[in-house]
Amino acid sequence: MAKPLVAIVGRPNVGKSTFFNQMVGKRIAIVEDTPGVTRDRVYADCEWQNYKFTLIDTGGIDPTSDDPLLSQMRRQAEIAIETCDVILFFVDGRAGLTADDENVADMLRKSGKPVMLVVNKVDNVRMMDDVYEFYNLGMGDPIGVSSVNLLNFGDLLEALCEKFPEPDEEEERDSAIQIAVTGKPNVGKSSLVNRLLGEERVMVSDIAGTTRDAIDTRFTAPDGQEYVLIDTAGIRRKRAIAYQSLERFSIVRALAAIDRCDVALLVIDATQGVTEQDSKIAGYIDEQGKAAVIVVNKWDAIEKDTRTMNEHVAKIREEMKFMAYAPVIFISALTGQRTARVLETVKAVYEQASRRITTGLLNDILADAQAALQPPATSGRRLKIYYATQQATNPPAFVMFVNDATLMHFSYERYLEGQFRKAFGFEGTPLRFILRERKKED
Repeated sequence: MAKPLVAIVGRPNVGKSTFFNQMVGKRIAIVEDTPGVTRDRVYADCEWQNYKFTLIDTGGIDPTSDDPLLSQMRRQAEIAIETCDVILFFVDGRAGLTADDENVADMLRKSGKPVMLVVNKVDNVRMMDDVYEFYNLGMGDPIGVSSVNLLNFGDLLEALCEKFPEPDEEEERDSAIQIAVTGKPNVGKSSLVNRLLGEERVMVSDIAGTTRDAIDTRFTAPDGQEYVLIDTAGIRRKRAIAYQSLERFSIVRALAAIDRCDVALLVIDATQGVTEQDSKIAGYIDEQGKAAVIVVNKWDAIEKDTRTMNEHVAKIREEMKFMAYAPVIFISALTGQRTARVLETVKAVYEQASRRITTGLLNDILADAQAALQPPATSGRRLKIYYATQQATNPPAFVMFVNDATLMHFSYERYLEGQFRKAFGFEGTPLRFILRERKKED
């Protein structure tokens, strides 16, 4: 289930960034008692009582200002509103209801998104009477909080999470495979999407940053399999992005596309090879546990001999050791060379990520692996793995019951992963191991 996106919006200087920092547990957003300090959107993953969601901080909305910077900040907040699932509308309990609050409320009503009205700077229970004035906004029951001393945070988060699906609730499975087409700007993502679709669905340009939004396109392949292609904005290094640029706000959509996809295509420019940013995007895909295919585009522009392809694969494996499970394919979106292999590989990888291994077979392989290489010992104590079971798919996750989780060395975990892959395949998908301690019964 994709993590819900929650946007914090409101006029300048109502304490949005302070709330954001308290939620994520560290000082990510800049906090200063000056309107307009938060100029770009900041986002972070949060968790509260088993509910996971992504929180987006935005610059203050000044609906009437003609100032170029404030207008840009307003546009960035609008993008956050369009993207999110729930809006936290912040107002200032000390300052009281203002005309700008009413203008922001009008804008939020037009969005059609669920809105929670949060009256901030209510620093003690004696100030709770200041909350009632905000009923005049017609945005439902206001919740008074203090971002400084965390007053009423529990009530706010409980009300917020009620708007999310239950964490264990099974969504009806769409038969279409969701594919996020990711990568740096100008590596040919949109050209690849158009080639796979057989038409010019997505604007293509040599100018980096042409694609600003994540665009979903559903289609059916000749074999009858349905796919949803999500073309995303190119993800550049932060220092390469102008501070007030809308491109900063496109990145969260690209990352959200990775969060909700089944398979991520990481498109790399063959003429540039693997760059630091390619590795960072790959790292995010791996962290999110997504099946992946590395697509080396612009292969037609490379002078080749019989060793060229193997040399490129070796470089990719060296730079992305953590993603050794991902197949590498070489294509040209411009000429159509090998593009037919993309969907074939995606389908195969998705099937591998969806595999479920019976507990009996899993433990047979685990026993053979331990017999071939004994678990490590530390300070005279040896790791004992009693048994394992598969907990989930996409990615495949395995629970191992052990005597002491601290005795599991990363090298032995990597060894077990290799044995599982040798026995079951799992090409294209990361594997997850969860250790649970269990005392051996006498």
